Amino acid sequence: MNGHPLKTLAWVSAVYDLLLALPMMFAAPATAALFGAPPPVPVVNAQLNGVFTFSLAAGYVWAAAAPDARRGYFWIAGVLAKGLGVVLFVADHFLRGSPASFLIFAVTDGTLALVTLVLLLRSRSASR
Repeated sequence: MNGHPLKTLAWVSAVYDLLLALPMMFAAPATAALFGAPPPVPVVNAQLNGVFTFSLAAGYVWAAAAPDARRGYFWIAGVLAKGLGVVLFVADHFLRGSPASFLIFAVTDGTLALVTLVLLLRSRSASR
């Protein structure tokens, strides 16, 4: 991956988001059942979440081509979107009783958000 940590992170994040997006887009009821959740009603809501996640994956592929020039994408998708996702997953679990399996996404998104934040801050201070 050319030894650039943000480039590697972009590819890891793209694969992660793609692995989430495709089942939500094409097998939403089965995906919900896998995580112990009821089928989505209407299904299009889950499919739209898949489209959103697919768009994040596509953005990471784009950002991987020039990670230094596309740092803004890492801030928006990697820190902001994934960080807010963590808050929503945890809050929904404790406030509305969503399945505990959803906390897996809080952990994975949270890990990616923190790694992204650290890499962005390190690369910024290294370029000074």
